[in-house]
Amino acid sequence: MEIREGVREDVAQIAALHAESWRTAYAGIMPTSFLSGPLLENRLELWGARLLGPEPGAGLFVAAGEGEIVGFAYLVPRPDGRLLLDNLHARPGRTGSGIGGQLLHHALTWAAAEHPERAVYLEVLRANTRAIAFYERHGAVRSDERVCLFEQGFELPEFEYTWAAQPASAHSGAFSR
Repeated sequence: MEIREGVREDVAQIAALHAESWRTAYAGIMPTSFLSGPLLENRLELWGARLLGPEPGAGLFVAAGEGEIVGFAYLVPRPDGRLLLDNLHARPGRTGSGIGGQLLHHALTWAAAEHPERAVYLEVLRANTRAIAFYERHGAVRSDERVCLFEQGFELPEFEYTWAAQPASAHSGAFSR
């Protein structure tokens, strides 16, 4: 498995993996009508926009092996000076195999090199206990709690987790692209 930067040609695979991951991880958490609706089309639109007009300072990394994407991570700078780890997904059926940990390490190393002194945070649904345990095992600290309002008309409680800002020198070697 290699971790590389995501490119435009990855849109369809990333969108499909994202939709499949949500349908698996959020079953029983998000409304079934949402998960069984046009989720793939929504993810295709999202990733098409992100890769055709990338946000300055954002980073998209994919874990690929044997011609398929098995995971991805996406970070984006936020106006408050932090970096949002907006997505971290491993292919359902492959969770627990180390893909997420490798992607997270890669993303945090990249963040320290490309955006030194910026904290990295994420938002995770409170009911997603497996993801919460993963982030806590990897050093994230709960930093806030709120309700997430989804544009589809539902809301769910979520936690914010943060990794403290690290100077670029805190990680061995320079980040290579």
